[in-house]
Amino acid sequence: MKITIIGSGNMGGAIAKGLSQGSIFQASDITCTAQTDETLEKMRNINEDFNLTHDNITAVRESDLVIIAVKPWRVQSVIEEIRPVLQFDKQIIISIAAGVTFEQLNSHLKKSIASKVQVNPVIFRVMPNTAIEVKSSLTFISACNASEDQINLVLSIFNELGKAILIEERLMEAGTALASSGIAFALRYIRAAIEGGVELGFYPKQAQEIVVHTVKGAIDLLLENQSNPEAEIDKVTTPGGITIKGLNEMELSGFTSAVIRGLKASR
Repeated sequence: MKITIIGSGNMGGAIAKGLSQGSIFQASDITCTAQTDETLEKMRNINEDFNLTHDNITAVRESDLVIIAVKPWRVQSVIEEIRPVLQFDKQIIISIAAGVTFEQLNSHLKKSIASKVQVNPVIFRVMPNTAIEVKSSLTFISACNASEDQINLVLSIFNELGKAILIEERLMEAGTALASSGIAFALRYIRAAIEGGVELGFYPKQAQEIVVHTVKGAIDLLLENQSNPEAEIDKVTTPGGITIKGLNEMELSGFTSAVIRGLKASR
């Protein structure tokens, strides 16, 4: 099985790197395209077995899966370039571009050749987050015109890069706020806690180590126990204790409402 990634920047490059370390693809099965020699050289340094080219058409022609990992404003021009060689009955098309809907993708793919199209293109919208760089992304996937086998294949591909979840397209914007922008929100809490640690007397590097491992511990508890956060909070908050005082002070400053407002503003 062959895969082409059009656009080997930060996200496309991270996908290629992660997949080359997984069980589904060898590096020699992965073709990466880019506009600049610099980007291709970066990919060559990651794995010299990648197939690297500036030629999108040649790259797509023999691929089973085509990942479009360019900026949203470039999606239409890329599709117009590769459309003549796409084989809708054989290939799966995956868009990483935020905000580009199935309706738009279908329109771009079938434009001007509608009379020749006998098969609807199989399209996936995929929204990873930046933790894909370390194979720990929460990736949302929506499918259009796809069979169950094709859906399972795409899920398995992105499960090699973290955790993949199938959702309806209508939830893509909400998912972006919760998981993609959510990375920044989680990091902002971590940064604030580090600053608090410094104020409490720790050196910055030590405070960061403490906070990062504390957050990791909280995550591990939830994953291992499959519990609700409040259940784990209850284990820490003894009556009249310091933890409940700290939590109440944060809530008085609008902690929960601020997080919810931030998520809604990110849609």
